[in-house]
Amino acid sequence: MASHPRPDKRLHDPITVPDHMPENHRKYLAYNDEDFLSWAAGIGVDTHAVVKSFLESGKVSEQGYKSCASLTKLADKYGCERVERACGRALAYTSQPAIRIISTILKNGQDKLKKDTEKNKVSTGKSVGITRGADYYRRGGADNG
Repeated sequence: MASHPRPDKRLHDPITVPDHMPENHRKYLAYNDEDFLSWAAGIGVDTHAVVKSFLESGKVSEQGYKSCASLTKLADKYGCERVERACGRALAYTSQPAIRIISTILKNGQDKLKKDTEKNKVSTGKSVGITRGADYYRRGGADNG
């Protein structure tokens, strides 16, 4: 238990003493915008855009720190390249990405799909599938060989 002198005026900001905080809470005091943005810039353009979005999504940037910290943990778990691709995919879906979207993309391996779809193309540049082009219909709708 601790006692603190009462201020003369009523302040709106809480007075906290870091030594009285649990150790796992003290790490939040060390977070700042510049560190998150420089980390994200080192990963890639899409990750930087996502972190910037997290920091700008609330009334104050501190509201985005939890999402930014979660993104750094995802990079530790899945690797920086996969996080960059997942951030790119999330940004393709929405201009306001959420950490849940990025986490789901990584868990499901959707960040790897871009390479898979490129493998399905034939060397002529045409996609493989049942799609019929204009030539098919010009010939009367049948392969006349």
